[in-house]
Amino acid sequence: MIFNHWEDASMTNGSEILTPQRIDELIAVYRDGLLHDTLPFWFPRCVDREHGGFFTAFDRDGTLVDDDKGMWAQGRIAWLMGELYSTVEPRLEWLERCKHGVDFIRQHGFDSDGRMFFQVTRDGRSVRKRRYVFTETFGVIALAAYARATGDAAARQQAVDLFNLTERYWSTPGLISPKVNPEVRPSRGIGVPMIMIVTSQILRDVVDDPQTYSAKIDGYIEQIVRYHMKPERQVVMETVAPDGSIIDHFDGRMLNPGHAIEAGWFILQEAKYRGNDPELVKLGCTIIDWMWQWGWDAEYGGILYFRDVKGHPVQEYWHDMKFWWPQNEAIIATLMAYQLTGEEKYARWHQMIHDWTYARFPDPEYGEWFGYLHRDGRVSSTLKGNLWKGPFHMPRMQLVCWKILEEMRVG
Repeated sequence: MIFNHWEDASMTNGSEILTPQRIDELIAVYRDGLLHDTLPFWFPRCVDREHGGFFTAFDRDGTLVDDDKGMWAQGRIAWLMGELYSTVEPRLEWLERCKHGVDFIRQHGFDSDGRMFFQVTRDGRSVRKRRYVFTETFGVIALAAYARATGDAAARQQAVDLFNLTERYWSTPGLISPKVNPEVRPSRGIGVPMIMIVTSQILRDVVDDPQTYSAKIDGYIEQIVRYHMKPERQVVMETVAPDGSIIDHFDGRMLNPGHAIEAGWFILQEAKYRGNDPELVKLGCTIIDWMWQWGWDAEYGGILYFRDVKGHPVQEYWHDMKFWWPQNEAIIATLMAYQLTGEEKYARWHQMIHDWTYARFPDPEYGEWFGYLHRDGRVSSTLKGNLWKGPFHMPRMQLVCWKILEEMRVG
């Protein structure tokens, strides 16, 4: 099945796709979806008033199927609530929920070494602590969002200290146990510079020395360009050797288009912060251009989960599934790219990914979105949440796209 009606859209220009009427319609889709569908599904049912923190493991109808708590989710939800309070409307319920999450993180999120746990029981006892320090980045953004919303100096300093600890672990050889034998197959992943770009952006909004974090962002962007971008293949590699060369094995050849596209819009977001910096606009759009071509499923539509850079079969069995979050990131990236460039292809790509996703992921009966579809768009699991999926990628998409479209309408 080829989406010929979307191919026909290429005959128009961007302003004919994102007309003033379409912009108004999309604002309503994203704004109202966030405020009247996404948030009501999660709140108040996800708030644990007995032990603190948030539940995330719900079936499609809101039935709780597991009461363990992921620290990723605690940080992400607290960040979302603080962000809504600071950028949409100072609703006391949003601030209270932000504090609710931060309180749980402070009480149950940290090990004695300052690192964070990954998974805890309902009452906060540690189940698992992972070797990498991604959980800590979500602790940073939660504390930063709370500091921004309240002016709390202690939260701001805790966010800075946790960010510094995270940087120290990433940059000091031997502090993190390697996933594979580094003497046999050393590597570096794009996840580190990518997550540190956006974490730095969020922390920069609340500190007294924002230029320090702008300089850090420059360094992380440079890592992506130097090691992960391959112009000769027009691809952004997920994992490479320390010198940036391709590791010719399953893991080394594997591409994650949604992840790279997410990095692309983080860079575009930095371009906007710097007055639409042309070099950063070009860089972010290049990443989106390359990885759209690798990720878009020309047969069924949507963004595929994994590809192999040499076209070989991918080892992971979910490689051709359609997870919710790569679609979310592609929706943001294509819209932001159009806003900054006015290029028709981004308006067309946004229409393609938006229309495909909104025709399949939303649950018309119980609200919110399914998280996992088969390649052809059939629902694979009825889960609305688990340790990975919670109110983050999708409401962030709705919020960011709503604000972009309002800027476009005014501009």
